[in-house]
Amino acid sequence: MKILLADDHALFREGMRYVLQRLPEEVEILEAGNFSDGLGIAAQHPELDLALLDLNMPGSEGPISIRFFHRHYPHIPVVVVSGEEGSGYMEKVMNYGAMGFISKSSTAAVMLSALNLVLSGGVYVPPEMLRQHGAMYEKRQAVTDRRRLHTNEYGLTSRQMEVLRCMAAGMSNKEIAETVHLAEGTVKIHIAAVYQTLHVGNRMEAVRMAEKLGLVGASHG
Repeated sequence: MKILLADDHALFREGMRYVLQRLPEEVEILEAGNFSDGLGIAAQHPELDLALLDLNMPGSEGPISIRFFHRHYPHIPVVVVSGEEGSGYMEKVMNYGAMGFISKSSTAAVMLSALNLVLSGGVYVPPEMLRQHGAMYEKRQAVTDRRRLHTNEYGLTSRQMEVLRCMAAGMSNKEIAETVHLAEGTVKIHIAAVYQTLHVGNRMEAVRMAEKLGLVGASHG
């Protein structure tokens, strides 16, 4: 397995090397100290399994650079590892193609869990940001749709159920976004919340669990 690690702080890269070496598979780590070098490595190694990118390294223009990377290398899953902890930054990078956002203040165990989740096809959003986003979303919906404030017996909101049904129908994140009229990054956040609530790690497990619980299927449309 090959992973690109792009960050301008050598000490942080050293700490991440320690985390990455604890992944289940043997890892070859390709390091870059700036965004331009990271792009160059991605061009030379299209077989990369994952790209870990800092938002504020030299050559990076923040979330917009994540969009640039994703457009040029859409087959390489991107996880942002950043000291920025505002939900606005998180939502932007998710909209721009990232499959995860890990705060640099996270523990090694949290980082390892997040990376395993993304490598297995899941999406990682820090729990505190899920809570913050959920609270903001519910506040916006309170006036126009009080039903959005409630969850079903399994802890899923009506919006999360919409997204889950779309997942069960085999829709991509982009197709789900168009169907439920949300930004793609917001869809990813709802998917991450579904994973967390159902205690699963990826899309296939989520659909299987939903079928087992009777949340999706012929009887549920």
